[in-house]
Amino acid sequence: MSKSAGKLFFAAMALFMALPVIVIAGVALNAKKTLAFPPQGLSADWYLSVLTDPAWRSALLNSVMVAAAASAISVAIALPLSWFLWRRVAPWARFVQMLGFSPFILPPVITALGALSFWATTGFYGQPWTVVISHGIFFVSLPLVTITLGFATIDREIIEAGMTMGADDKTLMQTVIFPLIRPYVISGFAFAFVLSLNEYIVAYMTVGFTLETIPIKVFNALRYGYTPTMAAVSVFFILVAVVVFGLVARFGDLPKLLGAWSKGE
Repeated sequence: MSKSAGKLFFAAMALFMALPVIVIAGVALNAKKTLAFPPQGLSADWYLSVLTDPAWRSALLNSVMVAAAASAISVAIALPLSWFLWRRVAPWARFVQMLGFSPFILPPVITALGALSFWATTGFYGQPWTVVISHGIFFVSLPLVTITLGFATIDREIIEAGMTMGADDKTLMQTVIFPLIRPYVISGFAFAFVLSLNEYIVAYMTVGFTLETIPIKVFNALRYGYTPTMAAVSVFFILVAVVVFGLVARFGDLPKLLGAWSKGE
């Protein structure tokens, strides 16, 4: 295949993959309350309604707060676990690491049912903070992967040099280790944030309708008919994902975050 044919093929594939997004964005521009495409008239009111309508705005704020808090919990669990597995090489380290990956490996419905059973048994089902903890545990695998990759990039000779100079573990973490792994920590937080923002089944199983996030709001709105507002919300989520992952790619080491290593490593 020639270079021109290859470029044409990839351009066609990119257009094919972008078609659903183009249709959704066009539907959200309808002047009337219809899901017609091409749009019948042009209006940005459906995009503005996400921010001006109290119900949609509340759901949006709930989603952002849950995603931010859950991502922070995921990082708080993954960082010390990754550090321990990096410093304390042991035969059972791989098993502990797999336990950290297990919430994300299991089907979401299994994790959701487990969370539902746990919170119902403890009597906390429906409390707003239960979805935060559930998401924090469910998405811990993402920062665990990125932070583990970050620790793997550290030259242990640097650590040995610091220890030779009298630095203890706390000093090494603050002055040497954390600055080196900071991009991987931020990337793990970003990945968990985006997925938590879009997650439905765990949120629904843990809080039901007592805390309405955007995904739950969308499914609730379906009972009253389809509106272009739901298309506008979908475009919003797509833009958030593009911006977040774009920043990760711009300021982070994306190939290593995806598990690629150079030949010299």
